[in-house]
Amino acid sequence: MSRKHTVFKLPQNISISQENEDIKSQNLSIIELLPIISQAFSLTPPPPPIRRQARLRREYLYRKAIEDRDKTILEKKQRLKQVLDDNKEIPSDLRKDAISIQKTLDWEGPGGEGIVNHVDDEYKWAGVEDPKIMITTSRDPSSKLKQFAKEVRLIFPNSQRINRGNYEVKQLVEACRSNDVTDLILLHEHRGVPDGLIVCHLPFGPTAYFTLSNVVMRHDIPDVGTMSEQFPHLIFHNFSSRLGNRVKSILKYLFPVPKEESKRVITFANDDDFISFRHHVYKKTENGKDIELQEVGPRFEMKIYQIILGTIENVDTADTEWVYRPYMNTTKKRKFLSDN
Repeated sequence: MSRKHTVFKLPQNISISQENEDIKSQNLSIIELLPIISQAFSLTPPPPPIRRQARLRREYLYRKAIEDRDKTILEKKQRLKQVLDDNKEIPSDLRKDAISIQKTLDWEGPGGEGIVNHVDDEYKWAGVEDPKIMITTSRDPSSKLKQFAKEVRLIFPNSQRINRGNYEVKQLVEACRSNDVTDLILLHEHRGVPDGLIVCHLPFGPTAYFTLSNVVMRHDIPDVGTMSEQFPHLIFHNFSSRLGNRVKSILKYLFPVPKEESKRVITFANDDDFISFRHHVYKKTENGKDIELQEVGPRFEMKIYQIILGTIENVDTADTEWVYRPYMNTTKKRKFLSDN
């Protein structure tokens, strides 16, 4: 037997949009009436399904575990192949699996090197869908940090700035996930001077931590022009190491694909592991042969100090991909973002 819904009349004191005016005279079931009442009273949407988020997180961690296993097997294959090519003694940790590994080497030819890694999974929609970015600050921001947040919002297309208020980081991340935000950017300060920037990629990470120095905002640059909001062309200089390419990917995928005729250029130039951020627009001179650059700001220096494989609210439990350790003996001599 089919079950009938209880029928209600829409109350006269509920205001609805003009396009739904005709529903006052209709008999509606409670199932059909709920979304209309929610819209009329501006009810907040239900929270995102926790079980679904937990399942997606488990699937992501499982894929990462499979990737780590394949990476270990690949390293063993490469080591054994190098030992056999050099006609050296097989290391003790490879002797147990040497025969089985050698059998698989016979089936591998050139062109199949490398494995699918988590970066392919994290940025699988890059270039297909434009990123959606949310920008906020630490709690109780100074007027200078608020101004800096406004200028950072102008840097990234498809970005929005929200006041931090008393919201916790977990609440911000959950709100961003439920609204399909791809990246959350948090700005920090010390005594009124912006000194930190965190880029959290959603829904599962990574999260990159940068220090900021030598911040010069737009209103401090003389004769600064209006800022174009075209999708910018990107210039990355001296990001040649594996970590450098990782940082390059994190920054690159904050921007959508630009059009060829765009006159806006953003530069990330690495020098001794300090990333110089510069923002220009260009135009051709009257003779059509030369190009004039005009800085539109802001400008600052960035230095990466940590990357975790998770979102910012899971910083205590997520795996650390890379962290800068200043007390190592050779840290001052090493360059992490470039090979030279």
